[in-house]
Formats: sequence, structure tokens, C-alpha cells
Amino acid sequence: MDPLSQVVAVMRTGRPRSFRLRAAGPWGWRYPPVRGAAFHVVLQGSCWLLPESGEPIALSAGDVVLFPHGTGHGLADGPDTPLVELCAGDPGHRVLSAGAQAAAPDLVALCGQYLVDRDRPHPMLAALPDVVHLPNRLGRHPSLHAAVELLGREVDAPAAGSDAVVPALLDVLLLYVLRAWFSDDGCAGAHPTGWGAALTDDAVAAALAAMHASPERPWTVESLGAVAGLSRAAFARRFSALVGSAPLAYLTWWRMTTAARLLAETDLPIGAVARRVGYTSEFAFAAAFKREYARPPGRYRSELTAA
Repeated sequence: MDPLSQVVAVMRTGRPRSFRLRAAGPWGWRYPPVRGAAFHVVLQGSCWLLPESGEPIALSAGDVVLFPHGTGHGLADGPDTPLVELCAGDPGHRVLSAGAQAAAPDLVALCGQYLVDRDRPHPMLAALPDVVHLPNRLGRHPSLHAAVELLGREVDAPAAGSDAVVPALLDVLLLYVLRAWFSDDGCAGAHPTGWGAALTDDAVAAALAAMHASPERPWTVESLGAVAGLSRAAFARRFSALVGSAPLAYLTWWRMTTAARLLAETDLPIGAVARRVGYTSEFAFAAAFKREYARPPGRYRSELTAA
């Protein structure tokens, strides 16, 4: 599995939640902040996105908006329309504007959130802005817009299996959104930096793939540099500049994140989990895990089981 796919897999904590928004006439909804990553996919029509900070953004059919940090915002038929608070506790309802239950609404959108670990966000997610807007532009990101088209068909004409198909397509959509954003933003400029550049830099991407694929190996900066095809010093500088942390610091973060997922999703003994992430000593693993999660692995697992 490539690094981007692995990052999305570990930062997710459940299936995406979504509902269909149909609106016509004057309307405006205020979406409160959420612990996950909120999203909107405009399937038909147009509307205005009203961020908490910044100028209103016009949205049209095919546009995708992601709020990586769950920031509150508004959607409305116009930039100056008053907003009504949306009830966040009812993910399955359909929203219709008053007195406008027409067959052809002004807007059909799929709205919802991805459930992510907000307590320990992956550095890639933390690096994203509050609002990621990917407009529907001819010739740009065809895979993303193919996913939007499939979502539109499934939402417009639900059939057998739709309850499984829509979350699966939303998972695909998230990967395409991140891929599109990092390819546009991370590779801009003469000296690109950040996760977009890291994922497209052959040397750093090779090291990330090696760490992600084999966290149990006794990696050193020198051995990771060899994977990247760089000297120890050159690799350390390049990795830190693009990823934002030193190679072994990121490796420890990834190991502990992987360990937490294994503790949550498997019945492996703690010693086996330790070995899976590169620790021959269960004591050393427990100490490292506690530094990251403020509790030992056994307690972490028992708290998840009790929840």
C-alpha cells in the first residue's frame, strides 16, 4: 500500500457519514464545527460557501469542498443570505427549503463528514488549510470528477446496495481530493515543500514507503538514506524540509500510530504488537507508547473496549 493510502487508512476512525441536501428558493444553513473532516459535493445547481474567515466562494456542479479540520461554515443561495443553524445530530435527513419542494431544486449536494482521529492528526492532514476547494474545471483531475459523477448517479437513483456503494465512493473521493490538492498545491513554485512535494519526491517517497511498509525493521537515518539513494546528511535535510519532522521522529510517530490501530482492531498480545512496530522489548514499547498516548498500551486497549 502506498503512503497516501496508508495515511488515509490510519487517520480514519469509521465510515463516512452523509446526507443529501436539496434546496430551492431563499435558503441558508450554518454548519457547526465537527470533530471529523466535513465535506460537500455539489451534484446539481449552484450555491455559495460562507467560510468562518475569508470571502464567500461560489460553488457549482462538480465542485468538491473539504474541511480537513472540521471548521464551521455556511452554505446558502447567496453570499448575503441569513443562515439558520443546521441540526448536526441527524445525518440521514434531507433538507428542503420552505415552500419550494419543486421537482427541480436549485441545489442538490451530498454533505457529511469523514470520521478522523482529531487527537492525533496525521501531519499530512494538519498541513492542509481550513478549506480545500476543488472546482470542476475541464481537463483537471478527471479521476476526481469521475468519482463525483458516480456519486451523483448513485444519489439520484439509489438502487440495491446503495448504502454500501455511497460510503465506498466517498472513501475513493477523499483519496482523489487529497491527491488533487497535493498535486496542485504541493508542487507549485520553484522549490515546492510540504506533503505534496514529499509524496512526489522520489527519494523521500521511497523512504516513506519503506517506513510505512516495514515499521518493524531497525531503521536508521543511514539505512533510510540508502533506500532514498542519498547520503545520510542529504537525506535527513531533504526529509525534514519536506515532511516537517526528522526521519526517526516521523518513524516513531508512524510506529505508535500503527500500534494504536493494532491494539484497537486486533486481539494480538501486546508483545506481538510491539514486535510488529519494531520493538523487541515489550517494556521499551510500553514506555514509548505511553509517551505518545499518555497511557500504557494495555490501558489504551481496555479503554477502547469499555467505550
